[in-house]
Amino acid sequence: MAMNFEQARLNMVENQVRPWEVLDGRVLDVIGRVRREDFVAAEHRRLAFADLCLPLGHGEVMMKPVVEGRVLQALELLPTDRVLEIGTGSGFLAACLAGLSAHVTSVDIHADFTAAATQRLQAANVTNVNLATGEAVVDWQPDEQFDALVVTGAVATIPPRWLGWLKPGGRAVIVRGKSPVQQVVLLTLEGEGRFREEILFETDLPYLQHAEPLQPFVL
Repeated sequence: MAMNFEQARLNMVENQVRPWEVLDGRVLDVIGRVRREDFVAAEHRRLAFADLCLPLGHGEVMMKPVVEGRVLQALELLPTDRVLEIGTGSGFLAACLAGLSAHVTSVDIHADFTAAATQRLQAANVTNVNLATGEAVVDWQPDEQFDALVVTGAVATIPPRWLGWLKPGGRAVIVRGKSPVQQVVLLTLEGEGRFREEILFETDLPYLQHAEPLQPFVL
C-alpha cells in the first residue's frame, strides 16, 4: 500500500515534535515543509517520520525529528543569520537551517555524505547552503565567523577552537558528554570569551571522529 507522506509528515510535526516543547512556528513550518523522506536512504523512506535515529553509514545516524526540532528552536535563528553546521549527514538539518537563516556552511568528514547531500539539496531547490568536506574537530578551519553553530554528532569535550568561530552574541548547540547519557547544551557568547551555558535535554549520539572520550590507561 502506498504511503501518504504528507499525512505522515503532518503527524510527525503534530504528534512528535510539537509535544516535545517545540512551539516556534517558524521551526514547525520548516520541519513540515522540507521533505524528510527525500533525505534518507531509499530503504528507509517509510521510516523517515518515525521517532528513531536512522543509520546513515560510517556508524553515524540521522537525529530523531524531536531532537532536530529542539535544536532548531534553541538556536533562535534570524533570517539574517549565517550558520555553521558540523556534520552534514543526510543534509536534512542543513535544509531546515537554510529555511530559517540567510546562509549555511556545512562540513562533513565523509566525502560521500557531502556528495549525496549536494544532490539532495539541489533537488529540494535549496540554494543558500555551501558544503565542504573536512575534519572539523582538529583540522578544518572556516574563513568567517558565524551567528550560530550546530553540531550533529557528540563530543566528549567541546573543542575550544569551535567557540572562536562565533560572532559576539552567537549561539552554539552541541551534544557533549559520555554515552549513553549525553547533554545537549546551548552556549551563548556574551563577549570577551565569556559564555552562558544552558543544558537543554539529554540524548545519545555517536561521537564525531577525534572527539571520543579518552580511554583509561590500563597496565
